[in-house]
Amino acid sequence: MRRRLLRACGVMTAGAALLLAGCSGGDGGAGGGKGAGTGDGKGAGEGGTSASATATVSPTPRPTPTGVATLDPSRAPKTAAEAERLALAVVAGPDSWGPDYVKRTPYLSAPGSWAVLDKDCTWEGGALPRSVLASVTAYSEIPATGGKGPLRVAATVTVHRTESDADWELAETLEEALRCPDQRLRENERISGLMSLGTPYGVNGNATTADSVLERGDYLNDAFKGRQFYTWYQTRIGQVTLATVIKGAPGYTEAVTNSDQVRANVLMQDRIKVQWGAQS
Repeated sequence: MRRRLLRACGVMTAGAALLLAGCSGGDGGAGGGKGAGTGDGKGAGEGGTSASATATVSPTPRPTPTGVATLDPSRAPKTAAEAERLALAVVAGPDSWGPDYVKRTPYLSAPGSWAVLDKDCTWEGGALPRSVLASVTAYSEIPATGGKGPLRVAATVTVHRTESDADWELAETLEEALRCPDQRLRENERISGLMSLGTPYGVNGNATTADSVLERGDYLNDAFKGRQFYTWYQTRIGQVTLATVIKGAPGYTEAVTNSDQVRANVLMQDRIKVQWGAQS
């Protein structure tokens, strides 16, 4: 696991002021697409996109990189029910983040829910796109304790109909940044000052996934004083996208939570390969 996490950390290059200041620390520790739901922003409410897209993701799928496992096409989900079962088996719950995390209430996004960034740069509930078979988000947190605020995280697994559809999702994530540098998640929550980096396979150390997008910025919540950190990390394997997001809270720094975020995403990558009969 330590080697896997360090390889994933290579995706987050120093040039992007990167998410994972704690990458060299090892295997993590305690603390979508525009995924399902309207709970907290993008990816069932958690997300946002970047103020500037420093790299782009092609909407045309490239040949499967030799360093990324090939998924068995005969085991690919063909119906919404099959896709939902796969997403539920893969999505990262609290145990994937670390020992201090617990389930939030509600824990899972509502079936068929999807977040959309409207013309006013506000995330709202929308209909599941035809290109998506299923999308599931799991919400976890470290509850407020010892003078620290509640640290809220989420993981989203989105199963698209085709690899091209999944590639388009990552491309749209970067494009939204140009339109909405500041975004509202809820009435009392927003994100600002976002930066993003798209990293396809073979670029900046990405040796494990076909594509990835990292977003980083400030999280503002009326319940907290001052600005907190915000990070969104999304990867693609075949026709599946995997996203993890952290909304910072008083008492926490990115150095504390970065390895948790990588750990959750890497575990989902491994689960996809197991569930889908990956071939090395």
